[in-house]
Amino acid sequence: MLVVDLDPDLAALRPLGGFFVLRTTAAAPGPTSKTLPTLAETYATAASDVHPDALTLRVTTVAARLHTPELRVSASVSQQGLAARLWSAALACAAVYGRVPDLDPRLLRWDATATAPDDLWLTEVRPLPGDPGAAAALADTVLHGHLEPLGDALRARYGVAAGLLWGNAGSALAGAARELDRWARANGRTEVAARARALTDELFAHPLLRTTGSRTGTAFRRRSCCLYYRVPGGGVCGDCCFVRPPRSSPGAASG
Repeated sequence: MLVVDLDPDLAALRPLGGFFVLRTTAAAPGPTSKTLPTLAETYATAASDVHPDALTLRVTTVAARLHTPELRVSASVSQQGLAARLWSAALACAAVYGRVPDLDPRLLRWDATATAPDDLWLTEVRPLPGDPGAAAALADTVLHGHLEPLGDALRARYGVAAGLLWGNAGSALAGAARELDRWARANGRTEVAARARALTDELFAHPLLRTTGSRTGTAFRRRSCCLYYRVPGGGVCGDCCFVRPPRSSPGAASG
């Protein structure tokens, strides 16, 4: 596989669309990115109730936009949105460049008030090991570096079930892989499509993801529900375990 150096502004991600693009300080320097909290700070402060933090701001902002009084629901939607951004950028870099950038939470700044896709700034572009080991690097940086501490914070604060959050993670990965495959095929980048599929297969073999759902090609059917059906006017998502919104108690479908 051809391996290309990561350029300072990750320009190869731009044609893929907003969920895949990472802002970098090299491409867009300025005071705005420096005033935003890092995700490391977000995960750390979210573990306590000492003062309002970026994660609280995100969950309450999403709740207001969705017109839902249930913070557990907006916490789920918020987590899935951030997971989709992280998977999209990381998987696309691995498939397009053959390199995974270091997405350490200390290097990523986050605008918790932005509309979807979540606005992320990477303060330094530096590669993690490429082939072999790209899937392991993706798992380390996204699953362990971000989604585990994010999930811990959301469970502690909002009581969101672990199975639901890992289902969101699997759904976000499947969605990123599906969109990357679609773009690659439409643009004659068959090697990118093949690489994305292989990496996605390896990632879904990970213990944290292997039980989140079933896959057929790029299609995914999860075994949990993200609770979007509880949003006023909402319904079931395309990969939901339900075929129609359930009539159940508020705690149902959370695992």
